[in-house]
Amino acid sequence: MTTTDRTDLRTDAATSAYRPGSAGYRRVLAAVFAAGMATFVLLYDVQALLPELVEAYALTPARATLALSLTTATLAVALLVVGPLSERVGRTPLIHAALWSAAVVGVACALAPTWETLLGLRMVQGVTLAGLPAVATAYLREELHPSAHGRAFGLYIAGTALGGMAGRVVTAPIAGVAGWRWGLAAAALFALACAALVAWLLPASRHFVRRPAGARAVLAGARDAVSDRALVALYVLGACGIGTMVAVFNGLGFRLSAAPYDLPVGTISLVYLVYALGSVSSAASGRVADRIGRRATIPAGCALALAGAWLTLASALPVIVLGMAALTVGFFCVHGVASGWVTSRAHLAGVGTAQAAAFYAFAYYVGASVNGWLGSAAWSRAGWPGVVALASALLLAVCAMVVVLRRTPALAPPGSG
Repeated sequence: MTTTDRTDLRTDAATSAYRPGSAGYRRVLAAVFAAGMATFVLLYDVQALLPELVEAYALTPARATLALSLTTATLAVALLVVGPLSERVGRTPLIHAALWSAAVVGVACALAPTWETLLGLRMVQGVTLAGLPAVATAYLREELHPSAHGRAFGLYIAGTALGGMAGRVVTAPIAGVAGWRWGLAAAALFALACAALVAWLLPASRHFVRRPAGARAVLAGARDAVSDRALVALYVLGACGIGTMVAVFNGLGFRLSAAPYDLPVGTISLVYLVYALGSVSSAASGRVADRIGRRATIPAGCALALAGAWLTLASALPVIVLGMAALTVGFFCVHGVASGWVTSRAHLAGVGTAQAAAFYAFAYYVGASVNGWLGSAAWSRAGWPGVVALASALLLAVCAMVVVLRRTPALAPPGSG
């Protein structure tokens, strides 16, 4: 294909892409929002149940955290395969396959007879969940008009935020009444409903262009995806940002279930309602980034997240909740902008967008896995100050990546690279 042919394809795609206000645009956003909710409900449904798992299986907090950390770890590894695979088989088939299979595995998790079986199924679930985060932003970039990219990426992240909240808020009260198995079952049924909604709403790809998926092409694409300094900075930023969130929220359950709070799991789960603010934050930050640029939006979110982490050092419960709210809003501002920036930067740099998105998601979930476990270990060794120290170090790393991004020249058009 000649350069002129490629230019013509890009022009045609931009002309026929779904524009804000159209029926197709609304279907895409509703479907991707529901898909994001389903994925993150299943990913984080065990987090609010960690104290119950500790009691049920006589585990240490760090070992109980494996129910989440192993899922995010296998998800991260699977992304390195699914991202390149989507360049050959397409975006929508992988999205549908991921949602249905992950929901079925979620049902199996609720029926797991032993702790070891539950861990094994959670690892399988990480693999099944990889389809959506690997391709969602690439699908949005291909199917929507460029003028809508920022708000669409932000709305997708908003769906993941609400999913993460539902995965904690739905499971904990049910577990408090009927046990942790019923909590996981409720999350799986919710995901099945979302999968059905996505099957009905999501339009098939119209602008997907198949790329070579052989080993040589995949390795070349991987090399390109890590050769751009801004992309690498975004990968590190995502890993440290989510690492902060998972470490703090993992530790929070243990902190509030212990003296002097002694709160039941169902009550603790109400703190996760702050994720609703994260949903609003990610959607709003996408619109703000469309107006003032990504380089100006991310630092504000990073500063707010750092202030929120420090606020949680207070002993008063209302101040702790306020700090968690600020941390959540700040993180989702950063993540909502950064995840969309990856595919935009990759497109402008001539890098496969799905592969770049997969590298970002890989770093993101490695950060969640490693730092989630470190957060529980920090709680066991140094209490809440240890958790906040870990969170602060990770957020300072995010700030360092912001400096790298600000010093990296933008790719045309200005402000979009």
